[in-house]
Amino acid sequence: MTGDEPFITAVKPLVDAMGGEMLPPDEAGADDVVLAWEGVDVVAVRLPQLADSLDHILAAMERKQGKPLADLDRKAKQEVVRILEARGAFSVRHGVETVAGALGVSRFTVYNYLNREKEA
Repeated sequence: MTGDEPFITAVKPLVDAMGGEMLPPDEAGADDVVLAWEGVDVVAVRLPQLADSLDHILAAMERKQGKPLADLDRKAKQEVVRILEARGAFSVRHGVETVAGALGVSRFTVYNYLNREKEA
């Protein structure tokens, strides 16, 4: 890979943010996404399973907050739930339970946060 490094460097933050894995294009599986630059396959991206993606999103949110999500105040936790809902976190099997565990609240509390957002 010669001229492709800038391309790989450019897409790496996006792949990392979604919890994907980069691999050589010739190792791509049927479900992987092969990215080409100027007609040449440069890199393949293996997308995460949805459940793994949710864990990755939660970890990224913790890094951004600079502390565990469970340590946030109620208003900040409500904002986290709003962001996660917008990203489809609650369409994942056990999504509510996973988020509740990360926030240190009950499933009922997460549902309350979701309902409060819909009423606003």
